[in-house]
Amino acid sequence: MRLRLRSERSPATDHRVVRLAASWCLAYPDDDLLDKVDLLRAGVAETPQTAASNELAAFLDHLSATDPARLRQDYVDVFDLSGRQTLFLTYWTDGDTRRRGETLAAIKRVYRDSGFVVDLRGELPDHLPVVLEFAARVDPERGTTLLAEHRGALELIRFSLLDKKSPYAHVLAAICATLPGESPPDRAAAVAMRGHHPEVETVGLEPFDPRLLPLHTGAEAGALR
Repeated sequence: MRLRLRSERSPATDHRVVRLAASWCLAYPDDDLLDKVDLLRAGVAETPQTAASNELAAFLDHLSATDPARLRQDYVDVFDLSGRQTLFLTYWTDGDTRRRGETLAAIKRVYRDSGFVVDLRGELPDHLPVVLEFAARVDPERGTTLLAEHRGALELIRFSLLDKKSPYAHVLAAICATLPGESPPDRAAAVAMRGHHPEVETVGLEPFDPRLLPLHTGAEAGALR
């Protein structure tokens, strides 16, 4: 399956473009990603101007204007060295509990039910870039439902990134803007949206086999074209 990064007339397709671009923006800023900034910018520019597209454009400006070494260090500081901005959505609702394993399994079933074999690329199924790519490339309806079910987690990540004054807050704001309703006004309201409250319980989770076929086929699979 191939998906070109371009706008169509339907709102669903516009969301697919934004979500696919957002999934790339949340990847580690290696040379491959930085070489695609102009492509991402062009794709986002072709969508109708919305809060989501404006937020992504602001983040892409940041990628273009910042030294690559600084971008990479910032990414590690934000996402690898601190759990306060973790992109694993179920951690925000279930923490390290047995219940988290059940939630992860439920997300994996959604992927299976779509009729496609989803490449997790070594991640758990709740990793936000994976969920975004599923919503963009495979099943916008099921993908939107998954994102909406974890709206509280998305908003809490956004607030944490705002606290750090991280440009990645633009990306989370763009994602939230593709969902129904307004973002909560403060962290307390986001916590109320979260549902389950994480508990401190370190347990072994069900192993998730990442050795799956990709979402798409062809030699250029995975590229935004």
